[in-house]
Amino acid sequence: MDNQLLIALSEKYGSPLYVYDAGKIISQYNRLMNAFSEVKNLKLNYAVKANSNISILKLFKKLNSGIDTVSIQEVQLALKAGFTPENIIFTPNGVSLNEIEEVAKLGVQINIDNISILEQFGHHYPNIPVCIRINPHIMAGGNHKISVGHIDSKFGISIHQIPLIKRVVENTGMRINGIHTHTGSDILDIDVFLAATEIIFNVAKDFINLDFIDLGSGFKVPYKEGDISTNIEELGERLTSRFNEFCKDYGKDLTLMFEPGKFLVSEAGCFLAKVNVVKQTTSTVFASVDSGFNHLSRPMIYDAYHHIYNVSNPEGRERYYSIVGYICETDTFGTNRRISEIREGDVLCFKNAGAYCFSMASNYNSRFKPAEVLLYEGKDYLIRKQEDFQDLLKNQVIIDLE
Repeated sequence: MDNQLLIALSEKYGSPLYVYDAGKIISQYNRLMNAFSEVKNLKLNYAVKANSNISILKLFKKLNSGIDTVSIQEVQLALKAGFTPENIIFTPNGVSLNEIEEVAKLGVQINIDNISILEQFGHHYPNIPVCIRINPHIMAGGNHKISVGHIDSKFGISIHQIPLIKRVVENTGMRINGIHTHTGSDILDIDVFLAATEIIFNVAKDFINLDFIDLGSGFKVPYKEGDISTNIEELGERLTSRFNEFCKDYGKDLTLMFEPGKFLVSEAGCFLAKVNVVKQTTSTVFASVDSGFNHLSRPMIYDAYHHIYNVSNPEGRERYYSIVGYICETDTFGTNRRISEIREGDVLCFKNAGAYCFSMASNYNSRFKPAEVLLYEGKDYLIRKQEDFQDLLKNQVIIDLE
């Protein structure tokens, strides 16, 4: 995005501010579709948790995407955005049977990831088809915090519990119509992903009435120049060949599903924050912005890297800065980053801010959540207003203690 445009948006809508480029979202969606164009039945289900703004959801509806949800609230958002129940899959973790029952009543595809709920749901609703989430015990990414398919993960039913799953299915008479796995984010090695796929194919052979196989996502995007990213085109070529071969052996053209979130929206987003103060100590120069981990928590939670550059002074002499927030906690966005000279009042841009950024924002320190803007076909649209003081009070019940 052009620097002058970003400055203008910051002035128009205030700071801090999230900005999303619809064109980049569309190109990422098309790139993934094209990589698997030789699969007869392909379905991409956008992972709502990455960015749940309803305007973003409506954009994916326009692209004919499906939707992957993890809570009943996300299901309701998807329905509000215009998705039909058959285009929504519900893949929760650790929720109650009651929540799954409520979602099932809406006609949404259910995906269950533990034996206890599978057995209970099967006894009560044997006629409702269910997908099962399998943990293949494979570490697909390098970061333990965002890998969810390893042996110590809370997600999915262990690959070693397949006999128990089959016993539950036999005892309840329920139908399993899908097999699902998700190894986690930032897949570095395609061969590791394909190894997990082979495990799922072996599981799928034991279930004769499947409609689809869902291989999750976790495709890595670059965070800085020269960074490693998942080679989607190579993965598409190799996995397509193997999937088509599996369908032939299975005797049925199954649907191949993915649930991309970060891959589709991460690079489309940037976060703009204004510099409040430049503070030099004996060893460090701090640039403190009008934000903190209340707005962008990924660097603090996941040690995530977001490239930061000075939109206001891109040609200035480079110096080393630690970029920090205004929250009364340690909220460091980046340490000793080489950035063109930063002055008080400058606007900084944090890249890769389209996924798991605003959706994880909070009101910590009683700060307002920022506005969100979508760039679509040459125009900017406000898709979420910046909060004000009344928003902080909205659900509080003020009692009289006199």
